[in-house]
Amino acid sequence: MAETKAHLKSSLIDKVGMDEPLQLSESTESAWIDVIKKMDKVYADLVHYQVELEQKNAELEEAQQFIRSVLESMTEVLIVCDIQGRILQVNQALEDLTGKPESEWLHRPFNELFGLESLPLVEQFAEKLGDDAIVDCEVNLQTLEGDSMPLAMNCSSRYDVKGRLLGMVLIGRPVGDLRRAYEALNKTHVELKQTQEHLVHSEKMASLGRLVAGVAHELNNPISVVFGNMHALKRYGERINNYMADVGKHLEPSLHQSLREAYRIDRIESDMGPLIEGTMEGAERISNIVLDLRRYSGVQKEQPEPFNLKQVVLTAVEWVIKAAREKPEVEYDLPDSCEIRGRQGQVHQILINLVQNAIDVIAEQQRLLLFITCGHDEQNAWIRVRDNGPGIAAEDQKKLFDPFFTTKAVGKGTGLGLYISYGLARDMGGDLSAENAAEGGAVFTLRLPLLGESDA
Repeated sequence: MAETKAHLKSSLIDKVGMDEPLQLSESTESAWIDVIKKMDKVYADLVHYQVELEQKNAELEEAQQFIRSVLESMTEVLIVCDIQGRILQVNQALEDLTGKPESEWLHRPFNELFGLESLPLVEQFAEKLGDDAIVDCEVNLQTLEGDSMPLAMNCSSRYDVKGRLLGMVLIGRPVGDLRRAYEALNKTHVELKQTQEHLVHSEKMASLGRLVAGVAHELNNPISVVFGNMHALKRYGERINNYMADVGKHLEPSLHQSLREAYRIDRIESDMGPLIEGTMEGAERISNIVLDLRRYSGVQKEQPEPFNLKQVVLTAVEWVIKAAREKPEVEYDLPDSCEIRGRQGQVHQILINLVQNAIDVIAEQQRLLLFITCGHDEQNAWIRVRDNGPGIAAEDQKKLFDPFFTTKAVGKGTGLGLYISYGLARDMGGDLSAENAAEGGAVFTLRLPLLGESDA
């Protein structure tokens, strides 16, 4: 305190220009000391306020930079207007679309941004200030090239902290992006529905396979009984015929002849052989059908075995045509015999899929034609199934054997037939290919090795 007083006296002497120190009273000195203290406090407050102001300015600049970076990164168009509809701020997206910087748009009416066809709709934005927001209103923005770009525009009112209406904010997104997003979503939805249909159909096919296997098993038992009985009946018939012949030797010829005529023995003897043979042939055919059903159901792994490829082709085509509503004309070019070693049931399944697809493809043709050819060389056998349909589209060539790919309507095709057939052909060491035939229509070629795995 003493130093302060001395400093104060020295300052006063310097200021008044006195050679002798100025004598101050105690009250005067106390007043000056209070003034100095208040000045020190005011200075300290000023320094504190200056520091706070600098911090606030830094935060404000950071906030402005953040807002600007957000606005510039927006792909949507942003337009901020005052209550009279004059533009106060736009973002980089609008500058890029219109080719004009923000400075050229400031304080201009916002409706200058849009085409004449959109003006009646744009005028509603200003009319509905303070009301509910306008959502997804389609307008046309004038672009740099002079064209119109459709925008899905949203308009909402802008207020200050006290709730006073200041203007409006317009946010627009190019409709093309929305359409693409919608189309992608719709495509995904359709694919999901198709996948669901495929899964349901696959489960139905699996259930059908189990049902077919059960039916085949049940049919196999009575057919075995028929086979056994007919073999026994054939032996009994031979013995009865021998017995009748021996009995006839001991009877009077006239009596023997009259008895044979009365009981029609001659006709019975002539019919018994063909009846037994016909029944045996029918039972054997049913047995083959049961075997094919068991193979087609795929309930057991089939071992490679020798079989006649021509017979398998004829059986597969017959199966499909009998179930078809419209019967196609089939032209065959088959060798007399083509023995190969492989899995007969899998070959049968592939041919059924190929023939069924061919019939489905030619359903709209005026004349339904199928061409089935078969042949072989020293190492491989091949079967070709050709139709007279429209052929294979270029964009579908590479997708034919993809799982779940189908050109049929939803619910009419699973997209699994060719995929499974291709897998079966490759599993047997063969191949399945498709192309457009020079004569018209599509042709599918199945190639198989003449020797199975155990012989290769």
